[in-house]
Amino acid sequence: MRRFYVLIAAAVAVICLASADMSIAAPTPLGISCVVAGDNSFQCGSTSPRSTTESWDGTPIDVNVALPDPAEFGSDPYPLVMMFHGYGQSKLSFAQMKHYTDEGYAAFTMTDRGMYESCGNAGSVAADPDGCSGKYVHMLDTRYEVRDAQYFAGELVDEGLAEPNKIAATGASYGGGMSMALAALKDRMMMTDGLLVPWTSPAGTPMSLAVSAPVAPWTDLAYSLSPNGRLLDYLRDNPYDPEHPGVMKESIVNGLYLSGNAAGRYAPAGTLPTADLSGWRNRMDQGEPFLGDLSFTSMLTETTNYHSSYYIDHSEKPAPILISLGFTDDIFGVDEGLRYTNRTLAQYPDADLGLFVGDIGHQRAQNKGADLTAMSTLQDQWINYYLSGTGSKPADDVVAYTEVCPNSAASAGPFTANNWASIAPGEVMVEGGQSDQTIEPDGGTASVATAFGVVASTPCANPSADKEPGTANYESEPAPAGGFTVLGSPTVVADFEGAGTESEIAARLVDVAPDGTKQLVARQLYRPGVSGYQVFQLHPGAWKFEQGHIARLELLPKDADSPAGPNNLTNYGRPSDMQQPITVHDLVLRLPVLESPGALGGLVKAPAPKILPDDRSSSLDLAPGYSDSETMADWVASRPGPPPTPTPAKLKLKGPAKAKGKQVSLKISCPASASSCPKSRIMIQGTPKKAKAKGSGVLIGMKAGVTVAAGKSKTVSIGLTGPARKLFKGRKGLKKLPVTVFANGTAGETVAKMTLKRVGKVK
Repeated sequence: MRRFYVLIAAAVAVICLASADMSIAAPTPLGISCVVAGDNSFQCGSTSPRSTTESWDGTPIDVNVALPDPAEFGSDPYPLVMMFHGYGQSKLSFAQMKHYTDEGYAAFTMTDRGMYESCGNAGSVAADPDGCSGKYVHMLDTRYEVRDAQYFAGELVDEGLAEPNKIAATGASYGGGMSMALAALKDRMMMTDGLLVPWTSPAGTPMSLAVSAPVAPWTDLAYSLSPNGRLLDYLRDNPYDPEHPGVMKESIVNGLYLSGNAAGRYAPAGTLPTADLSGWRNRMDQGEPFLGDLSFTSMLTETTNYHSSYYIDHSEKPAPILISLGFTDDIFGVDEGLRYTNRTLAQYPDADLGLFVGDIGHQRAQNKGADLTAMSTLQDQWINYYLSGTGSKPADDVVAYTEVCPNSAASAGPFTANNWASIAPGEVMVEGGQSDQTIEPDGGTASVATAFGVVASTPCANPSADKEPGTANYESEPAPAGGFTVLGSPTVVADFEGAGTESEIAARLVDVAPDGTKQLVARQLYRPGVSGYQVFQLHPGAWKFEQGHIARLELLPKDADSPAGPNNLTNYGRPSDMQQPITVHDLVLRLPVLESPGALGGLVKAPAPKILPDDRSSSLDLAPGYSDSETMADWVASRPGPPPTPTPAKLKLKGPAKAKGKQVSLKISCPASASSCPKSRIMIQGTPKKAKAKGSGVLIGMKAGVTVAAGKSKTVSIGLTGPARKLFKGRKGLKKLPVTVFANGTAGETVAKMTLKRVGKVK
C-alpha cells in the first residue's frame, strides 16, 4: 500500500511538471523522485522518513538532490555543489540548497553513514537490515564517508545531471573535514585497502574536484582533539609528534562523542579497528601514560592515515581551496588551516589557497552576522569562478577579522595580506626575567576555568584577573596610547625543568583590564619535554589591547575546573595523571601585532628570527614567507646566563612485590649520589609471558607522590585495585604473578620487571 501512494505521488509530480512545460520530464537522480518547487527547481528527496540510495558497498545513504530551473539555466548536465553537514547532524535542507540552484548549479547533500537515516537509527536499520549490517560511523574515513560522496557525484555524472570536472565541495566542521579531504584527493579516491586510484564514475568517466570551501575544518584529527602544542606556524611541515602524546580536549571529545552517539551508531568498543570511536574515547579517558602504549599508537596511526586530509598523499597539487577558520574556535582553530597551507604552498607555490579567519566557528566564537556574510560572499566568489568562470579570479590572500567584545560591537577588519607570514608585520616582546617561577600540580582556579569553558561558553567572559595560585605569570607593560593588536600565534620560549614524561602546560594569553578583570585571547595545551629550553605557540588569536591594558601569559598545570572523569563536559583540557611541578626559567613571550616596527614609541619591533626547535624529527624548513631563523642552540647561547643543571635522580625499584590484605608493597631507594629523588607516580601492571594468561594487562595498583630521601630506601604500600584483589583472593587465587613496575618522575622513568607474591590473605 505504501508503494502505491509513492507511485501516485510521483505521477502527480510528473503531471504537474508537464502542465508547466510538456517538453520536460521529471528527473529521478540517484533513483530519488522529485517535485517541482515554487521557483521551478527540482527538489529530489525527503525528510520523512528518508530518501535513501545505495552507496558503493550497498550501504543505504539518505540523500537530497536539487536541480535548477531548466527554463532559466538550460538543460543538464550542470556544475555540481556537494554540501556536507556537521558531526551528529544530517543532510541539509532544500532551503539551504536553493542558494546554489538559484545560481544554476545542481546541489547534492547526504547524511553520512552511521548517522540518522543512513543506518544510524533503529528505523533505518529495520528498513534495510542487510544493507546496514556492520555499518557504523567511521569518523569521516577517506575510504568510506569520503568515497561515498565521490560515488554519488559519479552516479550523477553517469545520469547526465552533473559535469565531471565542475564539482565543488563545501560544509562546516565535519562537513569542512569532508571538503578538505575531497580537495586533497582532487581526482583520486581511496579504496578500502588505502590504495589511491583515479576518481571515476561508476561507468568509468574521469572526475575531478574544481574547488572547495570548507568552514571550520580539521586537517589533523588527532592534533585538533588532543593537541601537544608542537605545531609552529612558521614551519613548513607540522606532522603529529608521537613522542609527545597530546592532551585530550576533554569536554570537546566527550561532547562530540555523546552527540554522535545520540545521532547514530558506533561500533562496539574493540570490534572495528578502523572505526573504534568508543574504544578510542575510552582510551583517552584512561589518561596517562600514553608513551609505549600500543592502543594509543594504533589509534594515532588510524586517525592520521585515514581520517585527516593533511596525511593524504600530496604528490599532486590539491584543488583550489578557500579555508575559513576561527580564532575563537576551541575545537578546530586557525592552525588547522596553517598546517595544510604551509606545506602545500611550499611544495606548490602556484596553488590556489585562500584563508578567511575571524571570530567564527565552534564554541567561544561569536559568529557575528557581518563576519559570516563576508565569509559567504568570498566563498561564492571562489565557487562561482571555479565552477562557471563568472567574476574575477579570487586572490590567494589571507583575510582576517579580529575579535571584539561585546557581541553588539563590530569586528575589526578586514586585514589582508598575501600570506600568513606578513599578516602581522610587527612584534611585541615580553621578557620574563631571570627569576624562576613554578607551575604546581594543583595550581589554578576552578571558577576561571569554568568561565573560559567551551561547551557552555560565554565568548566575552571576564572573570577576576587575580593571579591564580600555583601558576606562572608573565606580563607586558600597560599598553600605551593607541594600544596594539595581536594577530597570530603567540610564541613562548623558555627553559622548562622537571616536567617528567607526560606532564602538561595549559597556556593562556589574557587581556588584563584596568578594572581587575581579564579576557581570554588565545590558549594552548602543551606537552613539554622532560627538561631544557623549548619553544611552543598558542593557537592563533586576534585581539586589541587597549591603552592601559596588560598582556599576560598564564602557565597552568591544567585548563580544567574539575577532576578528569567519563563524560566530563566542563574541562577544556583533561588534567594529566602524571603531572609534576615544572620550573620555568628565562621565559620570553613574542606577540605578533598588526602595528609596524617602530610604532608606539619603539615598543613594536621587527619580528625576531624564528627559533628552530631541537626536539623535532620532522623537517625544520621555514614556511613560505619566512626567511630568518636561528637554532635553539644559538638562542640558548645568546641568553644572559647558563640554564640551571638538574640534579634529581630516578627512583630505584626492588622486588619482589608482596600482596596482603588490600595492599601491595615493594622497596624503593634513591641513589646516594643524587641531590634528591623527586615525587614519582608508581604503577604496577600484570605482565605474564603469554598475552592471554590470567592477570595479563591487569592494573595491580597505582600511587602518586612517592618519594624517598637521597641515599635512603623504604617500603611503599599501594592499594590493590578491584581486579587485582579478585586475582589473588581466595584459595583459587594466584599465589604469584609476573609484573612490570613503572616509576615516573621529573627525573625520568624507571621500569622494572619482578614477581608479585601473595604473602597473606588478600581481602
